[in-house]
Amino acid sequence: NQTELRTLVLNKARISDTIPDWFWQLSLTLDELDVAYNELRGRVPNSLGFNFPATVDLSSNNFEGRLPLCIPKSIGNLKQLITLVISNNNLSGEIPLLFSNSSFLYILDMSNNSLSGSIPESIGSLRTLRFLVLRNNYLSGELPLSLKNCTFMESLDLGDNNLSGNIPAWIGASMPGLLHILDLSHNDLSGFIPPRVGNLSDMKVEPPKSVQHEGRLRVVTKGSERKYFTTLYLVNLLDLSSTNLSAEIPAELTSLVHLGTLNLSHNHLVGKIPEEIGNFEWLETLDLSKNKLSGSIPPSMASLIFMNHLNLSYNNLSGEIPNTNQFQTLNDPSIYEGNLALCGDPLPKKCPENGG
Repeated sequence: NQTELRTLVLNKARISDTIPDWFWQLSLTLDELDVAYNELRGRVPNSLGFNFPATVDLSSNNFEGRLPLCIPKSIGNLKQLITLVISNNNLSGEIPLLFSNSSFLYILDMSNNSLSGSIPESIGSLRTLRFLVLRNNYLSGELPLSLKNCTFMESLDLGDNNLSGNIPAWIGASMPGLLHILDLSHNDLSGFIPPRVGNLSDMKVEPPKSVQHEGRLRVVTKGSERKYFTTLYLVNLLDLSSTNLSAEIPAELTSLVHLGTLNLSHNHLVGKIPEEIGNFEWLETLDLSKNKLSGSIPPSMASLIFMNHLNLSYNNLSGEIPNTNQFQTLNDPSIYEGNLALCGDPLPKKCPENGG
C-alpha cells in the first residue's frame, strides 16, 4: 500500500528521466526522500500532494529552474524539516524566504548551482542550523548580520561566490563554540582578518570522540575534494584564500592549535609570518602563497610534525630556509619559489654562509 510508505531512497539508482507529475501528487507522509546521484531532470512543482519529510536530498541531478519554483512552500513551512540538500543541480534564482518556520533545520546545502542575489536575513531564524553550504554559486552582497544568531554552526561554507564587505568580527564572537569549518574563499571580501577569529574554541581543543555528527560533507583541502561522512570533529578548516584581504596575519589566529588546514593564499597580506605559528600542532596544510609577506621563515614551523602540504611561494620572504625536523620532508623547490631573497636547500640559490 503506497500510503504506508515512509521512506523513499533511490540514490545512485541510475535513473535518467523526469519525475512524473503523479509522483508529486501522491498522498504520502514521508520521513525521508532521497533521490540523490541520479540524472533526474525537470522542475519540482509548487503544489505537492504529500507532506515533505524530515530529510530531503535531491542533490547531484539535473533539476533546473528558479528556486522559488523549485522549493515548494510545503518544504519551507515544514516545521520538522531537518535536512535539505539540493546541491549539484542547475537551479537558479535567489534563495527564497521560505525557511522561517523550519525551526529544526540542521543541514542546508545549496552548493554548486547558479543561485544569485544576497543571502537573506531570514536565514538567521534557523537557530539550530549546524551546516550551511552555499559554495560555488553567484551570491553577492555582505554576510547577513542575522547569521550571528546561528550559534550552533559547525560548518559555514560560502566559498566561490561574489560576496563583498569585510569578514565580520561576530564570526569569532557569536560562533566560538562549535565551528569546525569556515570557508569564505574566492569572494570579493576586503579588509583584514578579525583577531576574534582566534576565539573559535573548537579549533583550540580536541573534542571527545563521542562528539561527532553523521552526514555527507564535501571539503576541498590540499587541492582536492574530500567527502566526510562521519567524525566531523576531526576536520578543522579555515580557508580565506582569494578574498582581497590585507594587513598582517593576526597572532590570535595561532591560538587555534587544532587547526588542520589554513589557507590564506592569493591575498595582500603583509608583515611577517607570526613566530607563534608553531602552535598549530595538528596542522597538515598551510598555504600562504601569493601574498606580500616578508621576513624570515619562523624556526617554530619545524615543529609542525603533521604538516605535509606547505606553500610559501611568491611572497617577499628572505633568509635561509630551515633545514631541521619537518622541513627535511618539504623539499620541493616550488614551495618556496618566487621569494627572491630566500636561500638554501631545496632552492638552487645558496646562502652566503654556504659559499653562495
